[in-house]
Amino acid sequence: MAPPPNRDLSPPLPLIEGDEVIETDPDQTRFTTEFTERAIRFIDKNRENPFFVYLAHPMPHVPLFVSDKFKGKSEQGLYGDVIMEIDWSVGEILRKLKETGLDKNTLVVVTSDNGPWLNYGNHAGSTGGLREGKGVSFEGGQRVPCIMQWKGRIPEGTVCHKLSSTIDLLPTFASIAGAPLPDHKIDGVDIMPLLANEKEANPRESFYYYYRRNSFEAVTDGSYKLVFPHPHRTYEEAVPGRDGLPEWVNENYELQDTLLFDLRRDPGERYNILGEHPDILAKLERFAEEARRDLGDDLAAREGANVRPIGRLKE
Repeated sequence: MAPPPNRDLSPPLPLIEGDEVIETDPDQTRFTTEFTERAIRFIDKNRENPFFVYLAHPMPHVPLFVSDKFKGKSEQGLYGDVIMEIDWSVGEILRKLKETGLDKNTLVVVTSDNGPWLNYGNHAGSTGGLREGKGVSFEGGQRVPCIMQWKGRIPEGTVCHKLSSTIDLLPTFASIAGAPLPDHKIDGVDIMPLLANEKEANPRESFYYYYRRNSFEAVTDGSYKLVFPHPHRTYEEAVPGRDGLPEWVNENYELQDTLLFDLRRDPGERYNILGEHPDILAKLERFAEEARRDLGDDLAAREGANVRPIGRLKE
């Protein structure tokens, strides 16, 4: 029997503008179109000034909603309709930038936050063959598409295979804008050399996969990935749900083995080559030790030297 939908993600949800609740139970079928129209109005209003637009559509996160003008249009079910409306949204933004001539000096980034919630089945999308999905440190939960456009700065039609993360967007945007970064250390790096397609550029040597409270689950250099034993959600034993109802998924599967994958040849993380590359293993273990000293690791019962206290509001 399928569990009920997560009520934290279901109506009623307030619509907030600034600090004010403007609707307590809005019609979510309006959201993709209305948020797009608001973004376009903002661009029009600020066309003579530098601006930053962050348009984070609630869709295609479950529960799904689509406007009447796209309902049934994709012939691929509700999820397909939702994706078609989001595609329309991106097109409208690009059209407005072209109309105003702003496309010549505007960086556009289209990306996602995590992989699909696979136990929602036909309301979840696909990992394209990557292992596991949302909430997991395997690539199906972490690797997402990223498309960028910046005329005259990003060469058209290029594909970048170097390692980067959404946490790199902040320092990259700050570098482009000439804005100072915070005084405290941040984990992102400036990936502008990758955007410029500089052949020898490699601003990020490694990436750490932390999850749960502070569990260090894996490390990669972009080509190879070392996965440590850890508890994790697994979708591999579950039959996907349908039409907005999820199926049960094991939230506490215990991975007992240490795994090494060649992500270039095995992006689906199916073949453990731990015993075949002692030099690669040593390199990744060195990165891992640096991470544990710096950030700590609940799995190894390690305290990080540079972990800051959790931020709290003053009473």
